[in-house]
Amino acid sequence: MIQVLGLIGLLLIAAAWAVNIARRGPPPPLDLTVLYFFGSVALTIYAAVLGDAVFTVLNALSSVLSFINLVRALRIKTPG
Repeated sequence: MIQVLGLIGLLLIAAAWAVNIARRGPPPPLDLTVLYFFGSVALTIYAAVLGDAVFTVLNALSSVLSFINLVRALRIKTPG
């Protein structure tokens, strides 16, 4: 039962990030995005080593979505 609560939290957090990207608003500042991306990757590895499926998936999604924001921020930073 508690894992269901974790999965609901995972889905809500991932949905919020996806909605933010879909709105095509400006990405977070580049320095914040880089730190967030590498932090998410590190936490993905950590959660995977611990065997925590919910946090492994959550942090993997966080890594992917922050990478998307990183690409968006770099496109804005470099015109063309």
